[in-house]
Amino acid sequence: MSEKRTVNVVREDGLKNLNNLLFVGVMMAVGVVLRLCAGFLAVAGMHPNFLIATYCLSILIVRPKLHEAAIIGLISGCISQIGTSMPWINLASETVGAIVMALLILLPLPTLVKPIVTTFLTTLASGFSFIGVAALTYANPMSAAIFAQMSMVAFVTAALNCVIVTILSIPVSKVMNK
Repeated sequence: MSEKRTVNVVREDGLKNLNNLLFVGVMMAVGVVLRLCAGFLAVAGMHPNFLIATYCLSILIVRPKLHEAAIIGLISGCISQIGTSMPWINLASETVGAIVMALLILLPLPTLVKPIVTTFLTTLASGFSFIGVAALTYANPMSAAIFAQMSMVAFVTAALNCVIVTILSIPVSKVMNK
């Protein structure tokens, strides 16, 4: 009598898995294209930061190690240099954001709430680290009005990014079988 064969599917996290690496690359490319075409989704002159949204979604799905998330953030920061009025700041802010996302996905949150909470907090971490570095380098000292304006942009961007990542996380995780 023959034995019944079973296939055990092992979830491979991180960037050592070729499918995960390709997925992150595709998401970064999507983020670049949407960043360049983001004007059509403006809310009161503000729009989502598609690079943050795409690396949040990537990290949520792929679950990279901390150093891999830092690399994703650094690459996102390099991409953010395209068309920025404050060069180099995004290198730090996007790296901080990606590391924060990698840490937040470890929290035991319900599946439906996880993309909302993690993306919102990640976008704020990235946004406020951007504001902090800008205050130290470009606008030293930073006026309260500029700080308030930049903070509002960070909160609106965080809310918009939450919507994007939450809507996309369910179908993308099914496609990636995670």
